[in-house]
Amino acid sequence: MAESNNILSENKDGILYLTINRESKLNAINHETLEGIKNIFDEVNDNKSIKAVILTGAGDKAFVAGADISEIAQLNELNARKFSENGQEVYDIIESCHKPVIAVVNGFALGGGCELAMACHMRIASANAKFGQPEVNLGIIPGYGGTQRLTFLVGRSKANELLMTGEMIGAEEAKSLGLVNHVTSNKEEALHKAEEILRKIMTKAPLAIGMIVDCVNSVYTNDENGYQIEANSFARCVKSEDYSEGTTAFLEKRKPNFKGE
Repeated sequence: MAESNNILSENKDGILYLTINRESKLNAINHETLEGIKNIFDEVNDNKSIKAVILTGAGDKAFVAGADISEIAQLNELNARKFSENGQEVYDIIESCHKPVIAVVNGFALGGGCELAMACHMRIASANAKFGQPEVNLGIIPGYGGTQRLTFLVGRSKANELLMTGEMIGAEEAKSLGLVNHVTSNKEEALHKAEEILRKIMTKAPLAIGMIVDCVNSVYTNDENGYQIEANSFARCVKSEDYSEGTTAFLEKRKPNFKGE
């Protein structure tokens, strides 16, 4: 597993725990951290020992408090587009991962940190979590997919309000808007909730889980026919050994033993 100095990783019983480890900078995303995330997720799909991913931030104050302002301050029109496209590419890799990825959010998830959480398949927040896209305070807009994913998750009107005002919202409001799946009292309980969900998912057919990711993502892609992708994915599942195992196990009234084949 490729690792960055800014990211801690540990595989525990099939769940890869990734921790953004820049606590003194409130885990702000810089170029090195972004590349580290990319390198790790490039390996996740092909690593059979990894069944799922939990992504979180070091310490108690922040998940990721945004992008590194010292890097943003150096941007110009020529390199700003590449800066944005590079972040979008990395976050797309996370969103397209065929293994479930849950963000455990404790403290601030702002700017690029909120965008990172939204790129994950699900979000579990501790009660002290704060979400926001405050880029307008710097005279810019979100560049890592925030304008798109926030709109998909909370709707156009609320997304406009949050993006234009730059205001933060708490964990309970984020849950009421559909930005967060569950809220727990603290980070430890959030991790336990994420583990509970992932353990349940890990008993299901891996190929089918990957196909669900593709189908759900296609809903938000204008040039793709989501219904056709669903039909094609359904057919691929029926060709698999997992399909034979699942249907046979059901008829034999036993638990299936899926292999992801």
